Amino acid sequence: MNRVVLVGRLARDVELRYTQSGTAVGSFSIAVDRRRTNQNGERETDFFNATIWQKAAENFANFTHKGARVAIEGRLQTSSYQNKEGQTVFKTEVIVESFDLLETKAESESYKQGQNNNDPFSQPTNNNPFSGGNEMNITDDDLPF
Repeated sequence: MNRVVLVGRLARDVELRYTQSGTAVGSFSIAVDRRRTNQNGERETDFFNATIWQKAAENFANFTHKGARVAIEGRLQTSSYQNKEGQTVFKTEVIVESFDLLETKAESESYKQGQNNNDPFSQPTNNNPFSGGNEMNITDDDLPF
């Protein structure tokens, strides 16, 4: 089974292009922090290249930007080509089949504007899914039991 699931932040804006037949294709890199820290107590980051196709590519490009927190799911694909020196170069990338935006547009924009440096991975993220919502007033009369 060839399945890849990654959660991280976009390392750059999506580069959206179109093939000669008009099919949308987006290329981007995703930065994923490792779970464990290194000897210096710092988290290391892995960068993965990814490609997304068709209408999903257009949607992904329109609703994300560098630093946006996303989850992608797809498969690994390796290809090769000859460079100008005649050497064979191998390229491995994630072919994205589905994605989830893990921040609202406002959170993503707030994160983007709050960056004072060029490192989008040094900012803490709020992982509480219940934060930021409106308070609900529930009384005993509202409960069905």
